[in-house]
Formats: sequence, structure tokens, C-alpha cells
Amino acid sequence: MNYIKSNASVMAAALANGETTSVELTEQHFEQIEKVDGAVHAFLYLDREGAMEQAHAIDTRRSDGEELSPLAGVPLALKDVMTQKGIPTTCGSKMLEGWRPPYDSTVVSRLKDAGIVILGKTNMDEFAMGSSTENSAYGPTHNPWDLTKIPGGSGGGSAAALAAFEAPLAIGTDTGGSIRQPAAVTGTVGVKPTYGGVSRYGLIAFSSSLDQAGPCARTVLDAALLHEVIAGHDERDSTSINQPVPAVVKAAKKLDVKGLKIGVVKELQGEGFQAGVLHRFHEALDLLVEAGAEIVNVSCPSFDYALAAYYLIAPSECSSNLARFDSMRYGIRVGDDGSKSAEEVMNLTRHAGFGPEVKRRIILGTYALSSGFYDAYYGSAQKVRTLLIQDFNSAFAEADVLVSPTSPTTAFPIGQNDNDPLAMYLNDIATIPANMAGIGAMSLPSGLAEEDNLPAGFHIMSPAMKDDLMYQVGGTLEAALLNKWGAPLLSNAPDVVVNS
Repeated sequence: MNYIKSNASVMAAALANGETTSVELTEQHFEQIEKVDGAVHAFLYLDREGAMEQAHAIDTRRSDGEELSPLAGVPLALKDVMTQKGIPTTCGSKMLEGWRPPYDSTVVSRLKDAGIVILGKTNMDEFAMGSSTENSAYGPTHNPWDLTKIPGGSGGGSAAALAAFEAPLAIGTDTGGSIRQPAAVTGTVGVKPTYGGVSRYGLIAFSSSLDQAGPCARTVLDAALLHEVIAGHDERDSTSINQPVPAVVKAAKKLDVKGLKIGVVKELQGEGFQAGVLHRFHEALDLLVEAGAEIVNVSCPSFDYALAAYYLIAPSECSSNLARFDSMRYGIRVGDDGSKSAEEVMNLTRHAGFGPEVKRRIILGTYALSSGFYDAYYGSAQKVRTLLIQDFNSAFAEADVLVSPTSPTTAFPIGQNDNDPLAMYLNDIATIPANMAGIGAMSLPSGLAEEDNLPAGFHIMSPAMKDDLMYQVGGTLEAALLNKWGAPLLSNAPDVVVNS
């Protein structure tokens, strides 16, 4: 049996029951990748040899009667921002071309410990800076629903791999929406755990106070299963939270929202949001009401300033973090022929190694941190961040979770915003507040927008370290939508990828 279009939980059950093997599943996914990835370009590197070795080892351990983790033997795609020992890790940048890390990130270590088979590294916006995966130094990824459209960013490769059935699970990272926004426009599920809930050790930093790794999947339950694998305290990460991991798998299976209050954020709908996206959002709200939830309207006035504050804080931290790529310590080195000064070599290296979007954010961040401007820009942005947190606290006093559309529009054409970075930044308007406050957030498919028949996303935000609440609401809504559709949303995806 071919399990390509099965969910990860179905694959896991088939493995446990002896109906298939990890080797068979891994081979099936490499066959699918070979078939479609020339059109999708979800992957930057495939570790066929390493993946097959992992799969063989899991099958041997299973046949020996060893007790294995629930996802042991299931394949996964890894965003190319996480270090994996001996495997090329580029962050979608020429700056790190050819680099093979000497160590595993904590996330990768936990994936390996759980017996999850890592197929390879997925494409991304360079150093995770972007909302479309067009900023990769290795070319854009294409949306499997329509190859002329973007798959979201910065983790478009991971989301596209799921939507094209190249992998049943994936890892993404989310700084301002880079897990959730790609999930929304590809009809998949993406989760940003509470900041500090998943270790950042080995995650190559863009904005250290915002970056968070998280699970990507095709169902809420699959995301929950992966979440429990990668979450938990890590002594090697000073921002890691030393608390028990929320029971997200149990919550995803609960399928009950009776008595829960769902807060609809006034500032995250209306002007700028596509009509079809809003229509699907309100349909989903109706389904939650039918399931027993209570809808309350909440206002978070400071959300209007979240985008501007984010685009001061994130570039400032980016400027600091990327200063290490100076031709002397990390990354490539260009122009070192003995005739140039260290400063000239550094300039040539950074010019060649960084793309336009990374340079734009470094310049913006360096300016915001410069003498005479720090308080006016970076300091003021941090004050707005405090106001955002206060607004969230007030809203969570009225509601158990907060909701909105994930992205204001469906997937737009590749190249549409090439000359308008501000228009690109607006795609993260609904996702950024959760990063600024460090709370958990999830996107799941709400259906297809009527204008273009492309996926729209439903966004759920939960208080810090109460990630189980968003899984409870997400699992219940997913079940209601599945009952309404009669089949998984991805079953409606066109065959254009397979036929390409």
C-alpha cells in the first residue's frame, strides 16, 4: 500500500501494526520527491543515504521488540535553519553555502531520539527573512496548489513539502509568522509553541527574542504528536522554560469546546483582508458556536502598531546576530587574495553572501541601534511590545483563546511584491503579535477562498504555556470542518504538481 497521502498518525499506526516498514515509507516519499520536487522546489538537500540508514535501524529495533516512540519510523522534512551534524545547512543563503555543522540542534537530537526519519533540508527565505520563500539564494519554492503562487515564508519549503505529499511532517521556525503563514496558504497545519517551549539551541538566529521552532503537519493531531517530541526544557538554551510540556496530544483528541470562550480580535479583520478569507473565517466561527463555544469580541488597540514595532525589533536583532558573518569567523570568504585589507574582504564577503532582503534588514536594524536613534526607534518599539503584552493579558481575561484569519489574503503570484517590501511585510499583520508577546499560536485550514479556490487559514492564539488550549480548539474545529467538507482539504488540491 502507498501511504503518501496518509496522515502521520495513520503511518505510525501502520508501522506499529506491522502493515508497513519505515524503509517502505521512506522509499515511497523519496519517489514522490523525485516525481514532483522539480516543479515545487521544496527541498535544498536530500539525505537519501542517511534517511535509509535511520529507517533500517528503526525497523530492526521494532522487529527486536523494542518499545518505540509513537512517531518512530515516520519521515520528516527539516527547515534548513536547524543544524544537523554533517548535513549541509545554508539558511537559504550563499553565506553558508557548503557548511556542514559539527553538531545537532536540540530539535534534531530529539527527532533522532524519537526515531523520526529526516529526509532532508527544506528551502526558506534567506536567514528566515521573508513572507514568500522568494528570498532564498537558491530560487523560490512554488505552492503545490498553484505553481505560479508563493507557498508563504519564510518556511515555504516545509509547508510545500507537506502539501505536495513529499513528507507527512516537517519542522519550521516562526519569527513573525513563518510557520503559520505558509500553513495558511498551503492548506496545512502550523504551530508556533510558546516562546521557550521548544529549544532554540542549534537554530541559526535571526531575531533571538522572537525565533521559535515548531511543528508543521497536515492535521492538528499530527502537529501535536510532533510537538511533544521536540518540546521540553533544555539546559543549553537560556531562554528554555523549565516547566512540563502541555498535554497537547490529549487536547488535540478531546474534540470538545463546550464552555470555552473564543475571543475574536477586532483589529485583525476588515480592511486589507480578502473577502473570501473573511468568509471562511466566519464560517469556522459558526462551527465553533455549534460545537458549544461562546464567541466574544475583544479589542487590542496596540495591535495596530505591532507591525511597525516588529520591523524595528527584528532587524535590530538581525543586525546583531548576522554581524558574526564577517569573513573572519563564520561563513564564506571573498576577495582574500592578499592584496586587500580585512575591511575590504569583509565588505566583499557580505556583499556576495547576503541577498537584498537580508541587507535591507541589516541596514534598518543597524540604523535603529545607532547612537542617537536607539531610544527613538528600538527603545520605543520595545515599549510597544509591552503594550502588546498588556493587551493580550486583558483579552485573555475575557476569553480562553483569541482567533483571527492567519493571513489577510490567499497565496499571491510569485514576483508580485518584488519591488514593494512594505506590501510583503503586511502579510504578517495577524501573526506578528503572538511572537511579540511570546505566546502560542496555530494556523489550520479554514477552507478555500471563493475568489481563487486557494486555501485560507484560521489562526488560534493561546496564553503562554497553555498551548493545549489552541490544540483543543484546533482539533475540534478541524473535525467540524472535515465533517463539512466530507474529505481532507488537501484532497481538493489540483494534480498540477504530479502532472508537471
